[in-house]
Amino acid sequence: MFKDMHPNIRVRIYTSFMSRVIGSMIFPFMAIYFAKELNTTYAAILLLIQVSVQFIASLYGGYLADSVGRKKMMVIGEWMKVFAFAGMMFVNSPFLTSAWLTFLMLLIISISTGFVNPAADAMLIDVSTKENRTLMYSINYWAVNLSIMLGLIIGGWFFESHFFELLISLLAISMVTLWMTIALIHETYSVTQSRDVENLFGLKTIIQSYQTVIRDLPFVWFTIGGVAILSIEYQRNHFISIRLENEIQAQVVSLFGGMEISLSGVKLLSLLTVENTIFIILFTAVITKWLKNKSEQKIMYIGFLLFGLGYAVLAFSNNFISLFLAVAVLSVGELMYVPTRQSLLAEIVDDSRRGSYMAFNGFVFQIGKIFGVFGIMTGELLGGIGMGVLYILFACIGIFCSWIALTKKRRNEQMILSSRFKAE
Repeated sequence: MFKDMHPNIRVRIYTSFMSRVIGSMIFPFMAIYFAKELNTTYAAILLLIQVSVQFIASLYGGYLADSVGRKKMMVIGEWMKVFAFAGMMFVNSPFLTSAWLTFLMLLIISISTGFVNPAADAMLIDVSTKENRTLMYSINYWAVNLSIMLGLIIGGWFFESHFFELLISLLAISMVTLWMTIALIHETYSVTQSRDVENLFGLKTIIQSYQTVIRDLPFVWFTIGGVAILSIEYQRNHFISIRLENEIQAQVVSLFGGMEISLSGVKLLSLLTVENTIFIILFTAVITKWLKNKSEQKIMYIGFLLFGLGYAVLAFSNNFISLFLAVAVLSVGELMYVPTRQSLLAEIVDDSRRGSYMAFNGFVFQIGKIFGVFGIMTGELLGGIGMGVLYILFACIGIFCSWIALTKKRRNEQMILSSRFKAE
């Protein structure tokens, strides 16, 4: 049960939920903000810089979480957020409006996120057990989806007309999460040795730390498997969105009770996304209960396959019923693979470098986004059916790479146990 979990887990899920609700009212719409205040080219460049800065900061953050402790990095990151949100509010107030200073505040927020997330992810592994990790990640995934959905709905209505008021709310929530992190989070990692400042922030030391991670072949294989699956997911906002916009002509559709609405490809994609989110919110508890005492590895593989099959239909079908059924299938797959994969990932990482491992795991999302962009060009060559076949292939690659990772991990553990037995 959730109430029986470590207090750190409950606090982190609460703070993450509050931050995401308010954050989702603002950050998904910042491209619109910069395009309006500057232009679309600047908007694309600035947001690309922001993503790159956050990724680099997460590499430092993961390393520092293993060097100075989880809570310290989380507190530092939360303080930075409070400062950046206050600055962002000031430079978008009735007294002053500056897109460039807003971007500077966004960079600080990106750095703070890079500091907080790897430390928080490592902390969750520290205080969870093999028995309750799947439940923990299921609840967290449910909370993330609910918070994002609420934030997007509210932000869609109020972002343009009440941006300053939303920033006030963001600052207030960030102050609450800062207090909760300081007062309620307990340190879970003891630093075994002190390090001087030069070694702590030296690039060479950090590179050496991640060289150890890269040499961990089971983890690398598992990461490649994750990249394959996330590459499928990021197609929704790239190839699939463009295909639906081009192929679904605006038409009047009759819904329940005879209500008629005008539906275009973009609106259809929005409805499919809402279906996916609502499905996850409503059925997380059911799927989590069903997963109990079942093989995590097999459930993850089935989830990968269902996820790939659902997206394969989205790649070529224009039939509304087929599309909505496909989203239901991929949603079930998503509910099956997300918590089980995160639980298995927690078993693969080296306990002494959890922060670095979780930061490196961020490659899954970054490379997945890159493949998502390449999907636009690939779709021009392969067409919808070809892309559908490619999605299923990626799901199979995800299964194969994850199987290699877990097999190698078990063999390594058996070799260690065997060598210890011989030594005794």
